Amino acid sequence: MWPPDTDSKSLVPTFKYPFSLANKRVYEGGWSREVTVRELPVSKSMAGVNMRLTAGGVRELHWHTAGEWAIMLYGAARITAIDADGKSFVADVKKNDLWYFPSGIPHSIQGIGADGAEFMLVFDDGDFSEAETVLLSLPREVLSKNFGVAEGALKNLPREELFIFQTDVPGPLEVDLAAAAGSFGASLENFAFQTADVPATKRTKGGEVLIVDSSTFKASKTVAMAMVTLRPGGLRELHWHPNADEWQYYISGQGRMTVVATGNRARTLDFRAGDVGYVQKTLLHYVENTGDTDLVFLEMFKSSYYQDMSLAQWLAHTPPELVRAHLHVDKETLEAIPKDKIVVIPG
Repeated sequence: MWPPDTDSKSLVPTFKYPFSLANKRVYEGGWSREVTVRELPVSKSMAGVNMRLTAGGVRELHWHTAGEWAIMLYGAARITAIDADGKSFVADVKKNDLWYFPSGIPHSIQGIGADGAEFMLVFDDGDFSEAETVLLSLPREVLSKNFGVAEGALKNLPREELFIFQTDVPGPLEVDLAAAAGSFGASLENFAFQTADVPATKRTKGGEVLIVDSSTFKASKTVAMAMVTLRPGGLRELHWHPNADEWQYYISGQGRMTVVATGNRARTLDFRAGDVGYVQKTLLHYVENTGDTDLVFLEMFKSSYYQDMSLAQWLAHTPPELVRAHLHVDKETLEAIPKDKIVVIPG
């Protein structure tokens, strides 16, 4: 109910927006809702789309003017694309798997699980809107000339975008792979990433962090991720990011984040599953699990690589007399500060 005493009267801009308040576009094959700079003005570098597809539901063939990074939240989906050389890509993804399609790469997504799929899309442009994608709705006479087929054969083409539509669940992956390969063959670029194949980057009694950027997921050239799990009482240590703003999505649990801005201003907000958070580049912040279950959230960055700075590590590796003069602490207290980056602190 009450924020910490350290919260300033002159607050930093709000850095929270719940997806539950976002407008939902509903179709026979699923639904979609987005949080962009329109809903969260501070979020200038990234935008997010939460999408749900039924079994067989399809996000129609399209491409974007921004790069699309995604994580599977539930179920399973089949993704398709062609690379810049015209070679095909088809893959199945399940919970916590990732994919990345660079801007201009045409692709589709289809729910294939028994109950379809839900996923979070993150775009490397805060002004991006899922409603402004490039689709296949074109004049029939142009398509007839372009494809070399009779115009009458195209009489049933949709006149408007489908966006999301319902169709049958596809067959085995191997069948689609063979059918899509064509004369150019399969793409050598892997647009998908299986998180189950890699261990946690950092693990303590307080939780764990999995970092995935272009060093491990080669296709993801403009977006880096840290998936953070905090046990009850756990703390994502005081830190900041020198290379990019941080866009957050809270997957499960509940927590509290404080952001410290210039001029000794601070603001604290509570978060729960479905909320979006945002921290501007270089601002000090921390996240604490305030619930009785694990808190799981994403840290997303418009960058090819992940980077953070630890407050504890900085103080521990600065001349001790200088730090003591600043903080007014004794030698024993200063020596107790961890020398290495902790990332996740036990409760």
